[in-house]
Amino acid sequence: MASFWAASAPPLLGGTAAGTSMFSWLGTDDRRKKEPEVFQTVSDGLKKLYKTKLLPLEESYRFHDFHSPALEDADFDNKPMVLLVGQYSTGKTSFIRYLLEQDFPGMRIGPEPTTDSFIAVMHGDTEGVVPGNALVVDPKKPFRKLNAFGNAFLNRFVCAQLPNPVLESISVIDTPGILSGEKQRISRGYDFAAVLEWFAERVDRIILLFDAHKLDISDEFSEVIKVVRVYIGSFWSHPLLIPDNRKLFEAEEQDLFKDIQSLPRNAALRKLNDLIKRARLAKVHAYIISSLKKEMPSVFGKENKKKELIASLGDIYKRIEREHMISPGDFPNLKKMQDHLQAQDLTKFQPLKPKLLEAVDDMLASDIASLMVLVRQEETQCPNSVVKGGAFDGTLDGPFGHGYGEGAGEGIDEVEWVVARDKPAYDEIFYTLSPVNGKVTGANAKREMVKSKLPNTVLGKIWKLADIDKDGMLDDEEFALANHLIKVKLEGHELPSELPAHLVPPSKRKIAE
Repeated sequence: MASFWAASAPPLLGGTAAGTSMFSWLGTDDRRKKEPEVFQTVSDGLKKLYKTKLLPLEESYRFHDFHSPALEDADFDNKPMVLLVGQYSTGKTSFIRYLLEQDFPGMRIGPEPTTDSFIAVMHGDTEGVVPGNALVVDPKKPFRKLNAFGNAFLNRFVCAQLPNPVLESISVIDTPGILSGEKQRISRGYDFAAVLEWFAERVDRIILLFDAHKLDISDEFSEVIKVVRVYIGSFWSHPLLIPDNRKLFEAEEQDLFKDIQSLPRNAALRKLNDLIKRARLAKVHAYIISSLKKEMPSVFGKENKKKELIASLGDIYKRIEREHMISPGDFPNLKKMQDHLQAQDLTKFQPLKPKLLEAVDDMLASDIASLMVLVRQEETQCPNSVVKGGAFDGTLDGPFGHGYGEGAGEGIDEVEWVVARDKPAYDEIFYTLSPVNGKVTGANAKREMVKSKLPNTVLGKIWKLADIDKDGMLDDEEFALANHLIKVKLEGHELPSELPAHLVPPSKRKIAE
């Protein structure tokens, strides 16, 4: 309404211009502060808020030179990512293969250091490998800023693409084994810790894998890890030395899988939280840079003053903390900041620009709240947004053979076939299903198996494990095995990805071999 008045009212007594300015201000800036932006999706909202309100502050105070490169659309649009980190031969690549239930391009597994590259395992319509130099120029991939680490790194960075249902929801980053002892002193040719830190700032989960027999943490490992939540588990295929720990291990491993499986549902909230953290750091950074600029002389003694300011940066932190009521946890690492400042010309820094800070405060105070509502709406509309396929359908078995002595591992040390204990009961059911030439059809077996009320995906896995001769029918031993596996699953245990040797019916063991 104010703008309309300004455009149509005649200039009376020379006061209209001033009146127009006043009403225009009330009609735009003030209303903008009180009414948050309206967005269609969380991703679109995050992109717009970043570009219009946070990015100008970052650019003005050279935030990207000190902390993190500017964000791009792909950073907001990409799927949740899981980063696997560990010393060599701790099972990182095996864990990824287990999750996918298939090999991926570029995969190498062995007892000595094998994976010498960063491999982004992502969904693609066709199977193949995209080299690092091509990845960093693809605007649809969130890796463009990795170009800064140079060819030494890019030659050790690839994207393995394959059509896999798990990768429709998440991407997984495999990393070179972290070296120990003398090996870690061999230069990789690029800043390994800095690359890991770059990924760590952008992924949704970091999984650290250890070898129980090599628990010494190398200097390189200790430099790159900060643990928040530790899941305790054992993927050893041998009996546990303390069997009482089995239930704890299995519960913890299931928690880990549930956590990974929930990543798509929580992705928007994570990105929103990351933007908030970035905004808080950008504000503090602006106060630090403008304070240094204010203290610098305009003509003489610049170098001495610069040394003095860098040395007293801790005191500057404390002053900013008091003056602006900022939490100490929002400040960047003091030593790193001092190191960055050594190569900077402090006289070229920008003075404090209140409007840029007000835009970020406005974003944090009002726009973020509206996005939070949208996050909840999107979660409600997509309650089943979880990782599906691969190891997430019907099994929580560990990647290296788990469940010794229980579930599918029951009877592993016994001479007799463990399924034989309950076979008489299974035989009674078998002979009610009209077997022909000693076998029941898949359709007849299915009618009995669905009575367990297990998901079809689980029953499908059980069928594949039980139909040992792959003829699409089950004889009495295979039928008994299928029912044994149904019992294993109903008792809350994991299903094996491959049938253990001790569960193969005695008459079928030559076929299995």
